[in-house]
Amino acid sequence: MKECAHPSRRPEVPCVNRSVLAALVVLGTSPSLAAEPAPVSAKARAIHDSALIIDTHVDTPLRMLNEGFDVGSKPPNGQGHLDLTRAREGNLGAAFFSIWVEPKEYAGRYTHQALRIIDSVHTAVERHPDQMVLALSSKDIVAARSGKQKKLATLLGVEGGHAIQNDLGVLRDFYRLGVRYMTLTWSNTNEWADSSGDITDTTVKHHDGLTDFGRDVVREMNRLGMLVDVSHVSDKTFFDTLKVTRAPVIASHSSARALTDHPRNMTDEMLKAVAANRGVVMVNFFSAFVDDDYRKAYAAMSAERGAALAAVEAKHKNSDPVTRFRAQSQAGWEWAAKVPRPPLKAVIDHIDHIAKVAGVDHVGLGSDFDGINSAPQGLDSVADLPRITEALLARGYTREQLHKILGGNLLRVFRDAEAVSRELRSPPSVQR
Repeated sequence: MKECAHPSRRPEVPCVNRSVLAALVVLGTSPSLAAEPAPVSAKARAIHDSALIIDTHVDTPLRMLNEGFDVGSKPPNGQGHLDLTRAREGNLGAAFFSIWVEPKEYAGRYTHQALRIIDSVHTAVERHPDQMVLALSSKDIVAARSGKQKKLATLLGVEGGHAIQNDLGVLRDFYRLGVRYMTLTWSNTNEWADSSGDITDTTVKHHDGLTDFGRDVVREMNRLGMLVDVSHVSDKTFFDTLKVTRAPVIASHSSARALTDHPRNMTDEMLKAVAANRGVVMVNFFSAFVDDDYRKAYAAMSAERGAALAAVEAKHKNSDPVTRFRAQSQAGWEWAAKVPRPPLKAVIDHIDHIAKVAGVDHVGLGSDFDGINSAPQGLDSVADLPRITEALLARGYTREQLHKILGGNLLRVFRDAEAVSRELRSPPSVQR
């Protein structure tokens, strides 16, 4: 399940099956698409094109693995959220491709499945060396965008600490394969960290935040130079993490709880804590995370929607995997379309709120594209990212501030984490 681990026990929380959504975006765009928005102004476009745009969370790898999707081919009819053509149209400079392992289906095989997903990203980079490059450092991101032939800096982020199967050696191996952040939990509490997704579920064994091993995970990530991602974690896990980490943290795809009361979002206290840590919060585009009316309406359908999707799953339990995948996907999109998409203003409000509470140096973009089935109007793919620049420009943000929000803040945090890693890896005699 995508956004919460136990939808039947948590009807107030919208639940989305990430594997389903990956196929949903392949099958087509939401039936609730609004009319074509007005063109982006020349001034906004010029600012946008001069920036290094970084999106810290896209779920395109599941499309690659489950559908054989070639990111170098633009699908017909505007299907999907990300491909190389639309990445160029939106001037996307770098993207963290999510390595997400469904915790129930792959129980006991988390690491193996993660390796399969990682392989799908490496394969895409190898297939399109003229347009993509595997980025392993902050310098690699900048280098990918230099010169005439700008390439998409392709990075990896493991979503959910269960993927390491309680083994720091696996964590190090992930780093060697190019993983540059790990979300400590997904919507499921693991053996060493509590999640926001099941924190009220009394059948789940919780730890009151991080365990001792969880603290070791954070310390090893600091040593490696792997960004510590606090999206999805419980509030207690969040604050425990900030007590341990020596490097700035990121929230790769989270929004503001003050505006949309969802446990996946961050309170103002948490936003201020991230700022004090020198970290950055990357705003998620999912409609239920940025619009409270959408969240409530979608949650109100939870029981009926869950029964309908279970019926589709039962009907296709003996079908071939692709057919089953697509049937479940189509049903999910149809249910998502029952709730009108919020306006673009919803995402802009969250960016603006975080900038005001935490500071403009501590906010960025983490779309969750190809892993969500509803985004605000006007955000149908990465090609639409300039609309965010235009909307923020209209609110008075300067060129310098926009460059920070669009990618500069994440790049700074990445550099700071690399500096901490160099210090921790240096011999004790030269450590400060």
